[in-house]
Amino acid sequence: MLRLWTMNTAVAEIDLPPPRPKNALADGFSRLDAGKKLMLGLGLLAVLAVLLAIFFMGRQSDWRVLYANLSDKDGGAVLAQLSTLNIPYRHAEGGTAILVPADKVHDTRLRLASQGLPRGSTVGFELMDNSPLGMTQFQERLTFQRGLEGELTRSITSLASVADARVHLALPNQNGFFREQQKPSASVLLTLHAGRTLDRAQVAGIVHLVASSVPELNPQAVSVVDQNGNLLAPLNEDANSIGADSRQLQYVRTLEQLYVQRIMDLLEPLVGRENVRAQVTADVDFSLVEQTSEEHRPNQNGEPSAVRSQQLVEAGESVGALNTPGAPGAVTNQPPGPNAAPINGEAQAVGVNGAAAGTLGANGRREQVINYEVDRTVRVTRNSTGNIRRLNAAVVVNHRTGTDPRGNPTTTPLPPEQIEQMTALVREAIGFSPDRGDSVNLMNAPFTRLPEAEAVEVAWWKQPDTLDLARSLAWPAGLLLLGLIVFLGMVRPALKMMQQPALEATPAAPGGQLNAVIDDDTERPALPVPAQNVTTPEMLRLEDAKRLARENPVAVANIVSGWVSGESSATA
Repeated sequence: MLRLWTMNTAVAEIDLPPPRPKNALADGFSRLDAGKKLMLGLGLLAVLAVLLAIFFMGRQSDWRVLYANLSDKDGGAVLAQLSTLNIPYRHAEGGTAILVPADKVHDTRLRLASQGLPRGSTVGFELMDNSPLGMTQFQERLTFQRGLEGELTRSITSLASVADARVHLALPNQNGFFREQQKPSASVLLTLHAGRTLDRAQVAGIVHLVASSVPELNPQAVSVVDQNGNLLAPLNEDANSIGADSRQLQYVRTLEQLYVQRIMDLLEPLVGRENVRAQVTADVDFSLVEQTSEEHRPNQNGEPSAVRSQQLVEAGESVGALNTPGAPGAVTNQPPGPNAAPINGEAQAVGVNGAAAGTLGANGRREQVINYEVDRTVRVTRNSTGNIRRLNAAVVVNHRTGTDPRGNPTTTPLPPEQIEQMTALVREAIGFSPDRGDSVNLMNAPFTRLPEAEAVEVAWWKQPDTLDLARSLAWPAGLLLLGLIVFLGMVRPALKMMQQPALEATPAAPGGQLNAVIDDDTERPALPVPAQNVTTPEMLRLEDAKRLARENPVAVANIVSGWVSGESSATA
């Protein structure tokens, strides 16, 4: 309903619709052009991707090696068990290792060990668990040999220096019909860790381990070879081989170190630590000498001698009737009596049955041969090896250190009496023997101290801990910086353009727009203001219009609207 009266008294009543609320975000987005809208969308997606990457990287746990260098069979069994246990895993680069989360490494290893995993490339006596029916004696013996070799391999690889091992057993078939049974033998191939070695005691332990595991296996029938082809334990090792020389050298070195330690234990409390140096050279005789002697000596000092044999021959007629050959009686049947002649004295003629010489006739002949036992001594002498033939000890003692009145360090030589006493101590410590030609030389001289290497301080940004921290924070910091760049370069400009308000007037109240125009005091370029006391017709008309606008703003608004639309100013 519209009512319009005269210019001075016109009043209009207009029912205006209420203003619709507008969404500032949607209104701002609608004012953006296509390029800004695309930039805003890509920026928001990039920021979202960065935030998701940071979130998942923060939740991702550290991965550690569970097992490395597994065979294909063991690797497949381990992966199948990990899938059964619902434990996440992944492969390292190249597939040489299986990785699991760091907090589950030890627990996973224990759980897999309870399942017997990994079994390794060698098998032991578990081969006998599933023996098929109808196995021949040869197959059973071969399976037992394989199981024994596998068990020995597992035992040897448990040593700290051994990375891998292979054991080969030669077990001949024992048969009771053979007169001479062939003895078993064994050979061991060792693969040592890089930089590791085995001493002779450890090699001997491996040899005796194998020999004790196989019945009737002689330790000398076990050979041990390393991965480089070096023979560590040869077969039938004798005393004249190269191994014997190495043992001799080790014995000499141990003996010299023992004497050096004795000297250091005596002199260090007297002159102080790092103020004495000692070296001992031992000349050891390793020659093996065997001597056999046989001595024959006559009996001395009238000692009785045993008769070994005696022979008597007589020919001719005897004079005595009692001694007539062939005379009946018991006398002729008696053996000759013991010899009463001295051992080393002159021989006397002895008649038959102990008769004196001269009882035979003129044509008689007597021959007697007596053999006595001669003294015989056989002596076998074997000298022991490792005898010390000579010891040479050289000892150097530092000068006595002190300070002068100014506080500067000084050195003074030891008195001769103290040097003689220390020399006597060294002689007693090594068991000095003049008969062997031992020598002890003790010298007192100032030591030259090597300059100590200055500790080079590494900058904090070069320290390993700082580098590890930087590596761990590199990805999160890089993603955060990337997200910040995307937000400032793509998202923030679009948001600022969306927040700029539109140049529109809000219909607050009737006549509000006219009041704003009337009350606007904005300075604009115009002609100079006329003097206050001069009143022109234009000024009067302007004052009337302002007064009408203040009193009846709706009518003025209708008039202005009619002017703009070109309609008649008076309608009913």
